[in-house]
Amino acid sequence: MTDAVLDVRGLRIEATVCPPGEQPRDAVLVHDATFRLGKGRVLGLIGESGAGKSTIGLAAMAYGRGEVRITGGQILLNGRDLRAAGPAALRGVRGRQVTYVAQSAAAAFNPAIRLMDQVIEASLRHGLMGRAEAEARAVALFRTLGLPDPETFGRRYPHQVSGGQLQRAMTAMALCPRPGLVVFDEPTTALDVTTQIDVLAAIKTAIRETGVAALYITHDLAVVAQIADEILVLRHGRMVEHGETSRILHAPREAYTRALVAVRRAGGPGRPPAAPILSVEGVTARYPGLRQDVLSDVSVSVAPGRTLAVVGESGSGKSTLARAITGLLPPAQGRIRFAGRDLSPALAGRSLDDRREIQMIYQMADVAMNPRQTVRTIVGRPLELYFGLRGAARDARVQELLDAIELGEGYGDRYPAELSGGQKQRVCIARALAAKPRLILCDEVTSALDPLVADGILRLLADLQAREGVAYMFVTHDLATVRAIADSIAVMHRGRVVRQGAKEAVLSPPFDDYTDLLLKSVPEMRTGWLEAALATRRMGSAGH
Repeated sequence: MTDAVLDVRGLRIEATVCPPGEQPRDAVLVHDATFRLGKGRVLGLIGESGAGKSTIGLAAMAYGRGEVRITGGQILLNGRDLRAAGPAALRGVRGRQVTYVAQSAAAAFNPAIRLMDQVIEASLRHGLMGRAEAEARAVALFRTLGLPDPETFGRRYPHQVSGGQLQRAMTAMALCPRPGLVVFDEPTTALDVTTQIDVLAAIKTAIRETGVAALYITHDLAVVAQIADEILVLRHGRMVEHGETSRILHAPREAYTRALVAVRRAGGPGRPPAAPILSVEGVTARYPGLRQDVLSDVSVSVAPGRTLAVVGESGSGKSTLARAITGLLPPAQGRIRFAGRDLSPALAGRSLDDRREIQMIYQMADVAMNPRQTVRTIVGRPLELYFGLRGAARDARVQELLDAIELGEGYGDRYPAELSGGQKQRVCIARALAAKPRLILCDEVTSALDPLVADGILRLLADLQAREGVAYMFVTHDLATVRAIADSIAVMHRGRVVRQGAKEAVLSPPFDDYTDLLLKSVPEMRTGWLEAALATRRMGSAGH
């Protein structure tokens, strides 16, 4: 490949770590990574949480977070070694020649600045275009990425849009300067399946039309099958397997790669329903200041030891329903019953036991933890609040919880910034488990995890469910996860439940139009699926 945009040779990345009771030492995060990426080509980086995917993505900009250091090899961007470039030169490269789409959009935007000003900032700072041209390009990208009211979308603040919309806005921000290389770090993690198709198609079109090269970091092999020309599989910072996408998917050579493919294909059986522990009856709710209801006459239920999956596109009301159940958004109408008793609509009116027995694991782990507290403090807080545990007893229980989520020794003294996205989410899961709840509301809890780690988390939650009879409500856009874990499903669209029942019934025809669209929008692990799905969608639209 003579026209390589990115040429990485023998990349070695280290970090200073300080395990409890030990002296600081250097640890190798990436060992001898070597690959090349040409114009218009996409390389998918696949591997478990902590494998080095995001570390390599950031290294493509000659950047390392915190104590991370690039200690060996070369990073050639259009033939220029970024390791030899000084700080001033790198400032001219980042945000201009190479841009980055982070995993957590909520942590990437300034909440006090309108979206348009943030999307066009790099283009203006680097003098790439005037404000009028930059705003026109941003609006065009908003439209391409399927954002609502593209002409006025940029006037909103980050908190006024959904998580999926914010993620797409960050994609627009990365594409606005017309870079030569874009690093996509889980860009569709927060998106529902129907929106994911549009965003993947938009990214693929942008790459084809502009000739931009892209690193695409993801844990979803079905997604990478649609977008990547080749795949690099990583584990423990080492290259496991590298090759063309079709070969990796259909003829993986290494055991670890075969395991990733097998987990993505797996599903799970359902179970018969039982009497509900949670009943949501006719709930209608809206956010302060809005004229339109976000939830309209919603009724769902879940039984002890069972799992309800709530699915639907971004903005359908899934996460809002979870907030209403927790008391963070008191319903205007309807009632919520738990364990045979009516719950106060507002959190402030609920007892300590009410709060303990219903826990929530949020989608954005980055903004769900205090960055100034250690993992031990974060997980230990519910133990102190609900059970009065202190000192050694608390620390011992914290360690049990960390062992259960496969973090183990040494993580208790770390801060959130020292963890990968998947590790942060596991800490949030441990914090919820610490309360010994009877119901856990899971808002996209495995969306930031690679397939093997996600499979382990789902097995962990299943074991807890079987052992203690805890119920789950999974808010998710991942229908593969739904098939694996759900006993019943509620499909939401525009704030209403449009289909619900046992998993087998909901996932069996005949389907209503919206459920049919959701099911047909689930990526399949084969190349060419995206184009076929888009063609089918166009035919369906023409028929109507």
